[in-house]
Amino acid sequence: MSSRRSELMTLPNLISAARLLLVPVFAVLLLQGHDLWGLVVLAVAAASDWVDGKIARALDQVSRLGELLDPAADRLFILVTLVVLVIRDVVPWWVVGAVVGRDLLLTVVLAVLMVRGVGPLPVHFLGKAGTFALLYAFPLLLLAQWPGTVGAAAGLVGWAFAWWGIGLYWSAAGVYVRQAAGALRGRAA
Repeated sequence: MSSRRSELMTLPNLISAARLLLVPVFAVLLLQGHDLWGLVVLAVAAASDWVDGKIARALDQVSRLGELLDPAADRLFILVTLVVLVIRDVVPWWVVGAVVGRDLLLTVVLAVLMVRGVGPLPVHFLGKAGTFALLYAFPLLLLAQWPGTVGAAAGLVGWAFAWWGIGLYWSAAGVYVRQAAGALRGRAA
């Protein structure tokens, strides 16, 4: 039991868990109009996303729990951020639909894979790039609410990242669906 616990309680997993705990803090800050502090929390969360992966590889502490926690934290941050930005009238509902629709599609694909005895597919760089683009887009779209040149520039760059992120997100979904179909065909053979 102690050995199993030490496998789960690695530094990278604790960093990912802390990132999950930052999600409600971030949401409350934005809903209360504390945008600057919300951006600080988002920046810390984004940095921790990079740090946990580096530490996991450097210390040879890559774990299945970490492989699940890391994208879960990313998805939750994206979803909560989108909902808050919609509530604050920063982005339209179709952005939420595009992002959540992709995640629902992949949830169904994952369920089919699990039922058929095929494990989850590895994270593809397109999905990671789409996630990063969206995580860059959101703070910029929030900054776009500020008056003047900073707001105008942030809006332009933020929407560019949002479109790019949504495109990469759906491109990655296409890759995952093709990989899943191949894995299922291979399993059937």
